[in-house]
Amino acid sequence: MSETPSPREVFLELLAGITAGRFADLAGLYAEDAVVETPFVPAGPRRIEGRAALGARFQEVAEHSPLDLTSANVVVRETDDPEVVVAEWDYRVHHRVTGRSVEAANIQVLRVRDGLIVHSRDYHDHLALVVAGDSLPQLVAALGAA
Repeated sequence: MSETPSPREVFLELLAGITAGRFADLAGLYAEDAVVETPFVPAGPRRIEGRAALGARFQEVAEHSPLDLTSANVVVRETDDPEVVVAEWDYRVHHRVTGRSVEAANIQVLRVRDGLIVHSRDYHDHLALVVAGDSLPQLVAALGAA
């Protein structure tokens, strides 16, 4: 019988999967009824509920993302709640279409129970990604339509 991974280990597995582009594997890190919130995403859903919806989102990213991500400066902080970790890191982002490279700061607050993510609040520097993609006009249009 294998030991249940700690919240720290689950986060590190998630980050490794993202940076390696293994998006098809990521939904398996989440509980069936997991909730992911991205309060600062400028356009798009700010809340995704359920492993199936997360799997669909990861599939969409796998099929359409022009980004190469490398993680750096990773710090995982444990809290007084044994299920919760707070992770801080930077992505070094290379946009394959525009050729631009930027650094994007990230913070994630994860609640992990029985080795699966049950809740995540994700704070990413979405504007850095917009700059990398030279897509400010598209963002402005999306915000105007909202």
